[in-house]
Amino acid sequence: MARTSSQNFAGMEWPKFMDFTSFAEQFKVPGIDAKAVFESQRKNLEVLSAAQAIALEAAQAVSRRQIEILRELMEESAGAVKELTAVGKPEEKLARQTELFKQSFEHSLANLRELAEMGAKSNGEAAELINQRITESLDEIKTAIQKAASAK
Repeated sequence: MARTSSQNFAGMEWPKFMDFTSFAEQFKVPGIDAKAVFESQRKNLEVLSAAQAIALEAAQAVSRRQIEILRELMEESAGAVKELTAVGKPEEKLARQTELFKQSFEHSLANLRELAEMGAKSNGEAAELINQRITESLDEIKTAIQKAASAK
């Protein structure tokens, strides 16, 4: 979709009543560029929307991975039950049960670590977008103040 500066937000067209550029023209306050203020806020909304999209995508990826982990767990459990119900000496069964528990515990920790890393990665990406926009916004404010000061 072609992107227009004042009528596109998160890939969706703004309704006419949400056109901030024409709305900003109604407010002519000396020393304040209303268009710039509204444009800055539009950019803020776009970044928040992008951060939200990252969070949603990450939540979906974590959910998919949790389902995969559950499926793997069910398959492993079925195999373990079959193995532990087989005929054998009690000492061998106890040793095998201990080994299966150890493997299951290690596998669970690895899965937990993977899920935590997935969340941390997406949180970092979203935070980076927001941090970048905050920096840009502060630069925009600084520029606006400098313009207002030089206009006097």
